[in-house]
Amino acid sequence: MQVTYWLEHAWIDPAVESGVVVEVAADGRISAVRTGVEAPPPGATALRGLTVPGLANAHSHAFHRALRSHVQVGSGTFWTWRDTMYSYADRLTPDTYHALARAVYAEMALTGITTVGEFHYLHHAPGGTRYADPNAMGEALIAAAAEAGIRITLLDTAYVSSAIGDKHSGKAPDEHQQRFSDGTTEAWAERASLLKDRDHAKIGAAVHSVRAVPAGQLSTVAEWAQSRDAALHVHLSEQVAENEACLAAHGCTPTQLLAEHGVLGERTVGVHNTHMTDEDIALLGNSRTGTCMCPTTERDLADGIGPAVALQKAGSPLSLGSDSHAVIDLFEEARAMELNERLRTQTRGHWTAAALLRAATVDGHAALGWDDAGRIETGNFADLVTVALDSVRTAGPVAGLGAEIAVFAASGADVKHTVVGGKHVVRDGRHELVGDVAEALASSIGALRA
Repeated sequence: MQVTYWLEHAWIDPAVESGVVVEVAADGRISAVRTGVEAPPPGATALRGLTVPGLANAHSHAFHRALRSHVQVGSGTFWTWRDTMYSYADRLTPDTYHALARAVYAEMALTGITTVGEFHYLHHAPGGTRYADPNAMGEALIAAAAEAGIRITLLDTAYVSSAIGDKHSGKAPDEHQQRFSDGTTEAWAERASLLKDRDHAKIGAAVHSVRAVPAGQLSTVAEWAQSRDAALHVHLSEQVAENEACLAAHGCTPTQLLAEHGVLGERTVGVHNTHMTDEDIALLGNSRTGTCMCPTTERDLADGIGPAVALQKAGSPLSLGSDSHAVIDLFEEARAMELNERLRTQTRGHWTAAALLRAATVDGHAALGWDDAGRIETGNFADLVTVALDSVRTAGPVAGLGAEIAVFAASGADVKHTVVGGKHVVRDGRHELVGDVAEALASSIGALRA
């Protein structure tokens, strides 16, 4: 059944058009786009405000949402934050993870996110005990995304050691990390192969980090992803300590180690890429390996500001993620990438608003393997996000309207409508499928903290 939307204003890269009709075919893809239509045609659903393509959250750890505000007591470090994170991970079961993730993904939909990349390493029961279904936790996430009305790329993550060791083995996982580990990457690949794509979900792969996957096992993960033409992500040089440990063990940086073992490439994305050498930047750019920046988490954990400008200039496509969900707002992530660079360099204008919006839309979707999403054009999925133009943040003249109002003025709270594959998921600021998302979050997080 065909659905028609009339967009009062729409960002159709690179410009904003007014009076845009989007026709959606039964498969959820855009079948036609017409501009200059002054009023909604009969039967069309009007989306008043500025509509942009659906946003892609390229890096998520859904269970970290339970940490918001709870880890802000005192100062601490990344490593003390990690200890608290482990304590929450220990409490999750497939059922409680499903409830939490469903609420988190609904919160994402409320802010205009239509696709999430879930960096998933919480595979087994506490202590490493296997569930009857070895992918029970991953399946819980896939089901949660469907019920929240968004797409997911489940980046099933190899995690077999707690610290860098020699080429073939690392330090054994500690008591908290045992549920992350399959023992070897061969066992990881066997389990991950049981997961299957479906209409709203793709299965990708991830190397948790060079700390968590010994050098001699990296190629197993890379080859698994390559054989499936699947997305492959990796936490990369997030911490100075990671670089120092890699140099001590292997005589090279983490980026150089990944290059040596065939991990880099066009379907690979390095997450954070914070502490890079010039050679690292060249390796990522020349291989077309992507970069996912997560500015709100990077600033929350005091990780540092990565060389995003240099990486993009070298040829590394940029995407954005909310990572630990200290904030879930892709407009803020896009804005923060530019503003961080302004603080670091004391100059302005490193990216146009359009370039930042591309990182949050089409390039983010490409990083997750959804090459047919992120644009308002024929053949793409009909993913539409409408930002109010009359909030206290966005109110002002419409003349000269561009991507700037979304990136530099709006917040996720200004999203009025989210349409995923032609289906209205958020209507007038309310989630059509989950209902009261705040109540769902309070219930699921409260159960974990009890």
